[in-house]
Amino acid sequence: MANQTHEANTDMQDRAVLVSLVTDKVKRSGINTEHSLQELVQLCETAGVEVLDIIAQNRETPDTKWFIGKGKVEELRMAIDGLGANTAVFDQELSGAQVRNLEESLDVKIIDRTQLILDIFAQRAKTREGIIQVELAQHSYLLPRLSGHGKNLSRLGGGIGTRGPGESKLETDRRHIRDRISDLKRQLDEITKHRVLHRERRKKTGAVQVALVGYTNAGKSTLLNRLTAADVYIENQLFATLDPTSRVLALPSGKEVVLTDTVGFIQNLPHDLVAAFRATLEEANEADLILHVVDASSPMREDQMSVVSSILEDLGAAETPQIVIYNKIDACDPQQCEMLPSGDGQLKISALNDEDLERVRMAIQDHLSGGLLKFRIPADRGDISAIVYRVGDVVEQSFDEDDLIYEVDINKADYDKLGFQLKEYLIP
Repeated sequence: MANQTHEANTDMQDRAVLVSLVTDKVKRSGINTEHSLQELVQLCETAGVEVLDIIAQNRETPDTKWFIGKGKVEELRMAIDGLGANTAVFDQELSGAQVRNLEESLDVKIIDRTQLILDIFAQRAKTREGIIQVELAQHSYLLPRLSGHGKNLSRLGGGIGTRGPGESKLETDRRHIRDRISDLKRQLDEITKHRVLHRERRKKTGAVQVALVGYTNAGKSTLLNRLTAADVYIENQLFATLDPTSRVLALPSGKEVVLTDTVGFIQNLPHDLVAAFRATLEEANEADLILHVVDASSPMREDQMSVVSSILEDLGAAETPQIVIYNKIDACDPQQCEMLPSGDGQLKISALNDEDLERVRMAIQDHLSGGLLKFRIPADRGDISAIVYRVGDVVEQSFDEDDLIYEVDINKADYDKLGFQLKEYLIP
């Protein structure tokens, strides 16, 4: 029973009224509620949901029974009836009891922001790891809410909120759901062990890791494709790329690094999703250099950068060297471009411009460079000479009696990993 899947009838279009509650706590947190609602519209469009109307309410605290006030529930019911909506999507997370109460009162499917994001991830996951991560996040989210989602998954026969675990799984008791969660965690642990081993192998070979991170739809996948001739799926939608992709990137010097695209971040990214995708997100934590890709044309640029920085800090990657890449300048007006920060570790580019791509390659190379160092290596120590060639580019080589003298343009990341074997041969 636990392994059955639900075949959703996707013929029925989700037609939704969006709902946002602005509480005093939300106001104090500094969250831009207007931006959050705009994102909710984008999330709905990405999930294939037609947005009919938006309703917002200001309250000191959420209503424990309805989330929004009772009068607002009636206003929402009238809007749903008048517009012919079959779904209400809330911008905040709801409890199982609130879902049940709203569903009984409104007689439509009730979805919150978290469930909507999980649904998009369920649509986009392609690899075994991605599929397991999404299902684990969905089960973890739904387990405490089972009593509130019974009708939700069966009454309309498909659409958002019904992908992934499906009806048959959620109609089993909590013990079966917990067993499924345990099984998914075991599978994910096995995959994570393989990922760790793969990372360790890359470290031993001295491979330099560069990670692309950024807010969703900032243009990371386009940049990866253009820099490495990869074939990552690109679409002007949120979370167009879900599964991480690594490709070899050749720098101007001929040195090769591994460039990895990661899942895009978003405001209020569900906790269960961050937990399930932690092994994947740690690609950023393991990187020698992070390229923080920013949509320079977005009016919410600063807020989006703040969200990315916060998640990187949670992952323990806040101290990793970083280059900020302000992408999509071709979509900016001259005044917007002028206001973008500039300086060391910051680039203004369009991923569609070849010259800009070359500037990115040079910036990566310069950032990884540790300057010129000289080494005196005994001629019979070919093993040590081989390491010299692995930690940088040999600019000059000469002989001095029985020794070889190397002048090397050091690659900082490589030298950090292998330089301890060369310290006794370093010429001050």
